[in-house]
Amino acid sequence: MKQGDEKYQEALAEAVNILRRWAREGRVGSYKSLSEELQTEGHRVHFRGPVISHLLADACRQDSEGTAPMLSALVVLKTTGRPADQFFELAIGAPFHRTSADWTWEQERARVFARYRES
Repeated sequence: MKQGDEKYQEALAEAVNILRRWAREGRVGSYKSLSEELQTEGHRVHFRGPVISHLLADACRQDSEGTAPMLSALVVLKTTGRPADQFFELAIGAPFHRTSADWTWEQERARVFARYRES
């Protein structure tokens, strides 16, 4: 599976569906649990590989533009209960620009929950 190919696009659509469901349920999940859920839908994506990072970044870009909350805020490391460094790197770049000194991942996560509970 390569970023942009048909299988990748199918896995991306499924990842977005899974993350939106988690948001409606008001829960976070680990990279491994996302990988396992993708596996049950026929998408082999290792939770420590580069593809899962690409999927999460693309899911964010597809679902959230600018000030909309970043859907990938729901995926955390099992060891820390917080997202991996890639999430924070994505957050400060375009189109998200989460550079305010008072911005926190916890606030972003809460905004994702609020967005999907309302819809």
